[in-house]
Amino acid sequence: MEPDRKTERIVAIVGRPNVGKSALFNRLVRRRLAIVHAEEGVTRDRLMAAAEWLGQRFRVVDTGGLALMDRAKSGDQILQATADQVQAAIEDSAAAILVVDLTAGLQPLDVEVARLLRKSGRPVVVAANKADLPAQDDKAEDFASLGYPVFPVSASHNRGIEELMAATLPHLPPESAESELPRLKVAVVGRPNVGKSSYINRLTGQNRVIVSGVPGTTRDNVDVPFTLKAADGAERHYWLVDTAGMRKQGKVHESVEKFSLFRAEQGIAEADIVVLVMDAEEGPGSQEKKIAALIREHHKACVVLVNKWDLAQGTAVKAADYEERMREELFFLGDIPVLFGSAATGFHIRRSFEVIDAVAARLQTKMPTGVLNRVVRDAFARSQPPFSKGRQLKFYYATQTGTNPPRVTLFVNDPSLSTPTHQAFLTARLREAFDLAGVPLVLRYRSSHGDKKPAAG
Repeated sequence: MEPDRKTERIVAIVGRPNVGKSALFNRLVRRRLAIVHAEEGVTRDRLMAAAEWLGQRFRVVDTGGLALMDRAKSGDQILQATADQVQAAIEDSAAAILVVDLTAGLQPLDVEVARLLRKSGRPVVVAANKADLPAQDDKAEDFASLGYPVFPVSASHNRGIEELMAATLPHLPPESAESELPRLKVAVVGRPNVGKSSYINRLTGQNRVIVSGVPGTTRDNVDVPFTLKAADGAERHYWLVDTAGMRKQGKVHESVEKFSLFRAEQGIAEADIVVLVMDAEEGPGSQEKKIAALIREHHKACVVLVNKWDLAQGTAVKAADYEERMREELFFLGDIPVLFGSAATGFHIRRSFEVIDAVAARLQTKMPTGVLNRVVRDAFARSQPPFSKGRQLKFYYATQTGTNPPRVTLFVNDPSLSTPTHQAFLTARLREAFDLAGVPLVLRYRSSHGDKKPAAG
């Protein structure tokens, strides 16, 4: 279902650890997306993001540092998986940038990475990074033996990037309408080791993200393109975002892990839909409450996936009981769809994206003005509008003012008279009337007498 990756405009950034790959990635995408840290091996998965240079649009992939010699195998699961991810990134790309450290000079691992790239047949340019001053540029000649064009650059100081990209971009295939398909962003979140990465790999049918029993394996947000053919025959295009496991703040100590959690929260904020993954054996707890509160705070659509259900089958745990408890714990998320599945066996994984597709459609719900106003008037008639200091909230009319998520503005006599209880009742009636299961509804109150300060519901 995915297009041939070799025909896409993708540039892979590769090299040994700590040469500045993530710094170059951030420079090319013009945002701090990848974690940059002195600790070796911070980047493990391959990160992909959109970039635009010299009037051309493309996608750039950051990869983990290759610390293995060509053909070598490691007993370290994460180290080996990182190497596998680099190989996959090279195969997906149309061209590659080999990053080396100009200040350290040519290293044996630089030669090994160049050999790996040569075997792939991809066009390659060398970025001799950390050339912060023009006087250092002559050292770039040390890397000529790699057999590729060499450009002295400084990712941190934005030196030489234009020249580097001018040499890289001609190797990409022509732009096409398919190059920038509109994609809905789906963030996969949850505590560590609930199966987020396994879920994405099962869904895409590829080892697109690293799976390990070691907590904290995923550190950056990892975007994975995915295309689904819906029941109506139409293709739906998504970005699946794998996020770091969100553990309790008291257990977060290292700066890398703190930044990982910040990126995970950012993943929620930037998503269209959030899939909250839970462990069937452990059940919902305080951390799920905190994650759900973030989802609600950012007004995001949500689907709950109870993973590892294959391990719960045959035990005393029943789906109905689990769902009842989960809804009690996460009551403020309302009518979110809940699925029980297994990334290990594939049970209900395809079904989960059919549910996500249905929720995505609801994000674009259009409420006819006449029907909307009838529902709101009926709700006001059924529930006593709030009183305060002898004044009662009066409703005049409502209009839909946005989608993704649906937003409704209510014109009333005084927005300050609205109360959370009445807002909750009104929201529930609208959600029921317009079938908004899993989708947030944002209410805003505005005075019909010219008060320009709306009250958010």
